[in-house]
Amino acid sequence: MEGGGSVNENTVRTARESVPHSFDFPAWRNPPQFSADVFTFARIIFSSQPSPGTDNYGWWYDYPDADLNLSYRLQQLTALKVDPDGRVLWLSNPDIFDYPFLHIEHVEGMRLNAVEIAALQKYLGAGGVLVVNDFWGTNAWLNLENEMAQVLPGRQWVDLPLSHPIFHCVFEFRGPASMLQVPTITQWNRNYDPNDPNSRASPPRRAGYAGWEDMHVRAWFDNRQHIMVLAVHNSDMPDGWEREGENPDYFRQFSEARSYPLMINILFYLMTH
Repeated sequence: MEGGGSVNENTVRTARESVPHSFDFPAWRNPPQFSADVFTFARIIFSSQPSPGTDNYGWWYDYPDADLNLSYRLQQLTALKVDPDGRVLWLSNPDIFDYPFLHIEHVEGMRLNAVEIAALQKYLGAGGVLVVNDFWGTNAWLNLENEMAQVLPGRQWVDLPLSHPIFHCVFEFRGPASMLQVPTITQWNRNYDPNDPNSRASPPRRAGYAGWEDMHVRAWFDNRQHIMVLAVHNSDMPDGWEREGENPDYFRQFSEARSYPLMINILFYLMTH
């Protein structure tokens, strides 16, 4: 994992089973009779085959800290009752149908097999939602496009404008879009000025990932115009959850002001639409 530990992809069930690399997270109990009615942050495990010369990213980035910390903040800050442990599973696991929300990130080298493609197609058709996070650059986007085209051929990605209600349903985001982008904490421009539209939160060394500069929130809609897949491209929202306790300035600028509010908006919109 990112912190140097390891996780057995074939046996792990919850994020709390894995050792956090930032700090320990609070736990809480929900009434046992409602254990199946709480919101569960469910992360998808997938196989990766990175292209030559690219970084070996994978599903485990930001795990388990991002999963546990977001779950805690949702329990603390919203009216949701939340599973404190989260869930980790492959798309081939039939348990995915127990969770209306699935999270996946760092899809630069993601490869879905035939069983996973069929399962995701069925899941989305049944009303489930997939959110894709923390992947940067044109090549990463093209890989996501290619993999998802196998799931539901012919679907078109739509860029959500800032007028879309997902940016206004709980917290108000007025834009510009650069005000939503979250840099990776290790690639954070300390001279960033949010009041300067030409200032970038990520430094120029991200230029190795062509097409990294502008954040996009893109969606697949079903035939009733409900969002099936939401992709947050060129932004590291999960770092805002994972790293919230590591730097006060990063917390104030990105965790508190962007990562948590935008994800809360996304979850509340998707779960009510």
